Amino acid sequence: MTKAFLSLGAALLALSAAAPAQAEDGYRLWLRYEPVSGAVRSENRRTAAALVVASPSPLARSAHDELRRGIGQMLGRAPADRATVDRDGAILLAALGSPMLARTSIDAARLGAEGYAIRSVRLNGHAATLIAARDGRGLLYGSFALLRRMQMRQPLGKLDIVDAPRLPLRMLDHWDNLDRSVERGYAGQSLWDWQRLPLWRDPRIDDYARANASVGINAAVLNNVNGNADILTAPWLAKVATIAGQLRPWGMRVFLSARFSAPREIGGLPTADPLDPRVRAWWKAKADEIYAAVPDFGGFLVKANSEGQPGPQDYHRTHADGANMLAEALAPHGGTVIWRAFVYAPDNGDRAKQAFAEFQPLDGRFARNVIVQVKNGPIDFQPREPFSPLFGAMPRSRVALEVQVTKEYLGFATHLAYLGTMWEEVLRSRTDRPVAGARVADTLAAMAGVANAGTDRNWSGSQFDQANWYAFGRLAWNPDGSARSIAEEWVRMTWGNDPRLVDAIVPMMMGSRQAVVDYMTPLGLAHLMGTSHHYGPAPWVADLARPDWNPVYYHRAGRDGIGFDRTATGSNAVAQYAPEVARRLADRAAVGDDALLWFHHVPWTWRLDTGRTLWAELVHRYDRGVATVVRMRATWDGLRGRVDPHRHAEAAAFLAIQEQEARWWRDACLAYFQSVSGQPLPAGTRPPAHPLAWYEALRFPYAPGQPRP
Repeated sequence: MTKAFLSLGAALLALSAAAPAQAEDGYRLWLRYEPVSGAVRSENRRTAAALVVASPSPLARSAHDELRRGIGQMLGRAPADRATVDRDGAILLAALGSPMLARTSIDAARLGAEGYAIRSVRLNGHAATLIAARDGRGLLYGSFALLRRMQMRQPLGKLDIVDAPRLPLRMLDHWDNLDRSVERGYAGQSLWDWQRLPLWRDPRIDDYARANASVGINAAVLNNVNGNADILTAPWLAKVATIAGQLRPWGMRVFLSARFSAPREIGGLPTADPLDPRVRAWWKAKADEIYAAVPDFGGFLVKANSEGQPGPQDYHRTHADGANMLAEALAPHGGTVIWRAFVYAPDNGDRAKQAFAEFQPLDGRFARNVIVQVKNGPIDFQPREPFSPLFGAMPRSRVALEVQVTKEYLGFATHLAYLGTMWEEVLRSRTDRPVAGARVADTLAAMAGVANAGTDRNWSGSQFDQANWYAFGRLAWNPDGSARSIAEEWVRMTWGNDPRLVDAIVPMMMGSRQAVVDYMTPLGLAHLMGTSHHYGPAPWVADLARPDWNPVYYHRAGRDGIGFDRTATGSNAVAQYAPEVARRLADRAAVGDDALLWFHHVPWTWRLDTGRTLWAELVHRYDRGVATVVRMRATWDGLRGRVDPHRHAEAAAFLAIQEQEARWWRDACLAYFQSVSGQPLPAGTRPPAHPLAWYEALRFPYAPGQPRP
């Protein structure tokens, strides 16, 4: 295995060295604006001959510049700037209330604060395309929407589009450290070049902000949730202000992760007790200082009393006490506290229950400018989890969905795993709370994604991981969006509009996440990854200090069966869900194979609906996952010549790594589960390539993305 890894790495290094300076490398993301040809080009030139901006503002200027850039690249000629619509073929950007809209009816209520309307209209007797919005933010989003249609070769005539974001806060959380390392980052260093700030304005940050604006992301947390209080000191706030100045013209606000113990660490106080008047006064003064440097500062993200981080429970206070103290400091400035609900303790009995147990009783006790941020599942960003029972269970509180765009548990940057399908699955899950039929999507005030962007030229570590950044933004804008439609948009803008490309790549993406589930954690298994680094399989680990740090805690495999009993005969975690949902999850026959072992401890010989025993189905799923990756490689190889050589070769090399590691996962897990179950491999099954001891002996002390000591 080691030699194979080295040979693949050498191939990638040679590929990078051989690539010409101007080769397509993925830097442009989905904003490639490739030239349009033929009749579509002629028609679009007539439609986009001129550009009129009736609402001057920094955001409208960004919209103007992007339209000129995109249209110029696609059509070979940028639209001419005009003061008014005086001929056919103008694009007009106008905010509500503009005199140019005096005879045009726009339903302001449908636009909301950030929505837009795109219409084919006649103004002053001339045909024009109108982009209307309440202010520059909507004009910016509408401009990107029009460019998206052009990129996908959709017609620009007879337009009548109204669109607005469902969620007011759509945020990327960067787990970036002040030394530019990135926790769970697999795409190079942090984007924020702290050493050169505040005087250096990195042009790459402008491109980062453009990309976010193109999918409607409107906020970014700059630093790791495992916070460092130094970020709140004056020298660092000056650096933050420079970044905020680059994000602002693209409709983005800056948030910071705030270390709860900052009053002690940088404020000189003897305590960080949220009910201590001195602590409250310190945070109010700190908020005033931050807003003086960054007037549109968004607020704080806080990880407290989790994985050793300080918090209000250190002083026998509640999460609500801590969040409300910070909310009080931010409220005069319009700021928001994002308080993470990711908590677990060594004596919790069932880690899946703790977030609900700590936060649901506090429903209604959080200030209105507090949002409780809940991971999609009750444990920790696993390849598949049931939705967290907190969704819908806190109707008197504002709740955000937190997902992980970076693939900490799904093969890092080298495994192709399109996560749009995962997030769609979560968003559409029925909570039956606070009302019957309610879904996770119906309960949200915000959506946050742990970012996967870094300094790699392709931004995300691989070409296909860009799709997860894109899909996050599109689903945060519209949680009812279709993962398949979003994948098709991304493919058309990223790889090309050739139907042979689209028809090959979209199905490959749509099946990719299930493939990872199959070869890593099938049938509801979880946390089988190597501890700490989370790289590769390690279901055998059982010697760590805390039970819930060990994979054996989660799968509980033995001679009698496998799986975690979370029914009434076990931890009774099902009781945290709405009654109808709980009844289904507690029924072994109704829960569904994908969540079976999450909620049930099942004998190896139990027969599933597939007709196979549990053991045979487990083997089948591992084999199916590997087979899917083999097909993905063949599909991609068949596109050679239809994709530019550099990006094709990079993706092909990564798919080779994925197949190799999928086989490793399959073989290591089957070797282990066979050893504890005593079950023979089904007839015709290929045995693992090595004995179990060989897999157990592998070590990866320098796997990327680990928390720094």
